[in-house]
Amino acid sequence: MLTLYYSPGACSLASHIALEETRTPYEPRPILIAKGEQRSEAYLKINPRGRVPALGIDGKILTENVAILTYVAKCFPEARLLPVDLSDEVRCTSTMAWFSNTVHPSFTHIVRPERFAEDATAHGAVKETGRKAFWANLQEIDGLLKSKDWMMGAQYTVCDPYALVFYGWALRAELPVNTLPAFTALKERMLKRPAVRKVLEREDSILLKAA
Repeated sequence: MLTLYYSPGACSLASHIALEETRTPYEPRPILIAKGEQRSEAYLKINPRGRVPALGIDGKILTENVAILTYVAKCFPEARLLPVDLSDEVRCTSTMAWFSNTVHPSFTHIVRPERFAEDATAHGAVKETGRKAFWANLQEIDGLLKSKDWMMGAQYTVCDPYALVFYGWALRAELPVNTLPAFTALKERMLKRPAVRKVLEREDSILLKAA
């Protein structure tokens, strides 16, 4: 049995959706960041970094979205969550790495400015820089989606639930993401997928409230 440790609304949404898409049995275990549960002694034994997602696999723990999404897609190839062609697969991995290394941190500047500046008087500037960078990244995602159904083209892959994370975060940050037509069309297609809706309902997602 797989065990997914996630927090509603966090980047773990991507792994949560991917697991649900495979239709394999797994145990969803919420770790509520809003209550600081990611820093609890019990959870730090699971992931000493105190972050989500984490995936329990036969007594071993795998962390980081890119790794978990790749593992899930490789373990359940019948779900077709990765492109078959190697060059397309590594482009998918490259996109996920950009999400993790660039897009995610730009949002973190908005909600966790203390990670980037100890001086509280600098937090406002950190947040504003983050908003500009995050918005630019959202616009880039919109550009990548033009004339496409999904991030990788015609095939739905693990990149798509990862992209959906950032649409939800944009709503939280009150950025005009609904003015990005291709990205908004992706969000609408995602909401029509049963696995996506099931997970969003479980997480009481802002994406459903804004639909």
